[in-house]
Amino acid sequence: MSRKYKFHNKTGLYFVSFATVNWIDVFTRQLYFSVLAESIDFCRKEKGMEVYAYCFMPSHVHLIFRSAKEQPMELLRDFKKYTSKKVIDAIENNAHESRKEWLLWFFERAGKKQGNVSKYQFWQHHNKPIELWSTAVIKQKIDYIHNNAVESGFVTDAVDWKYSSARNFEGDKTTLEIDDIGFMS
Repeated sequence: MSRKYKFHNKTGLYFVSFATVNWIDVFTRQLYFSVLAESIDFCRKEKGMEVYAYCFMPSHVHLIFRSAKEQPMELLRDFKKYTSKKVIDAIENNAHESRKEWLLWFFERAGKKQGNVSKYQFWQHHNKPIELWSTAVIKQKIDYIHNNAVESGFVTDAVDWKYSSARNFEGDKTTLEIDDIGFMS
């Protein structure tokens, strides 16, 4: 892994992106999006995750976060491990999931290619953390995150994407609570 894609500053503010294996569009149902939101909420309350911006897309997640416990790598690792188990469990137990067999087959196939995976691999292993060092860079990454659903053609206005902190920046906390970045509202 490249040196520039590691958590070097344990107290730093980071932009991360991570995707499902082969960029599979898993997050197409409210149930699966809820797993992500509930997991972020838990990590904020119990594990010291400070979340300043986010966007959940059908195949990937973008976050700007900091670890109050100075363990960003471990925090993200645990988040990904927990959400992968919860989403796979939700898929297995969803009687209305028309893609159930295909999704599970794909995750199992991806898991067999990895020596460190016991059965299913849900997330790609890398996170590409980028430490954010200035207000200008933070604003640029927030804009990128918020415009992700617009650029993908899902909405025409960023605040219309339910699973984005663009809504939080407009005062809507119904999907997920975030931390105050301080210079934007």
